[in-house]
Amino acid sequence: MPERTVFQSMSQRHVISLGPQATIWDAACLMTKANCGSVLIVDPASALLGIVTERDLMTRVLAKALNPATTLVSEIMTRNPRCVGPDVLVSDAVLIMIERGFRHLPIMGEGSRILGVFSVRDALPREIGTAVEMAEFHEQVNDALG
Repeated sequence: MPERTVFQSMSQRHVISLGPQATIWDAACLMTKANCGSVLIVDPASALLGIVTERDLMTRVLAKALNPATTLVSEIMTRNPRCVGPDVLVSDAVLIMIERGFRHLPIMGEGSRILGVFSVRDALPREIGTAVEMAEFHEQVNDALG
């Protein structure tokens, strides 16, 4: 069975986004309503500025006792997030996530058009297994090379 691409594997094809002046409260409500773990932050021309995730809400808002009603998403978002194209294999995307420590990857098409967000939840167990094997191999090579 050929491996799927990130675009083929996305469970949600609609893009959840807000402007940089939205509050954390707005982001949390939108993510809850859409049942998704991230929201993209875009400028008026729909260019990607950043991403806010569930983890960001815990570590950058709740753990720091910031007021979600007055804190802007632009204050806590991950700016210029790592993105992938729609034809990237799922195991390659999961490998990026393992090595960089995050769970969401925006998918960008031609002309920097946002196509969606790939989540680690979209990967099948065998695709995750392949990525873990590659990560372990990369670690062994790095250790051998010093």
